[in-house]
Amino acid sequence: MKRSGIINRRLAGALAALGHTDQVVVCDAGLPIPAGPEVVDLAFRFGTPTFAEVLAGLLDELVVEAATAAREVEAANPRAARVLAEAFPRTLELVPHETLKSRTARARLIVRTGEARPYANVLLRCGVPF
Repeated sequence: MKRSGIINRRLAGALAALGHTDQVVVCDAGLPIPAGPEVVDLAFRFGTPTFAEVLAGLLDELVVEAATAAREVEAANPRAARVLAEAFPRTLELVPHETLKSRTARARLIVRTGEARPYANVLLRCGVPF
């Protein structure tokens, strides 16, 4: 049994399979999920687990070289905007929400949270630890 980190077996396995430049979406409960990418749905109830909790857990385990979020997050969800700005002070790209939604189809993995506030979504591009 693992000592720490992500213990959800589906999520831990999916993370272990990721490689350089693979894309992972961390999304709120309302983001439309396209057919294609593997989905690990962590949502239990609206608000549980939160976007911030799941993102923090993933960032403890992943090397991320770039992140993309919807520009609309700044006005519609200041809490998520702060979380993103703190997590990615130099690498966060903001694009229109429609652009972000279209890019999710190319993701290898989508992790759905129970977040019930709008625009709490981010597309992560995996890096390498060297």
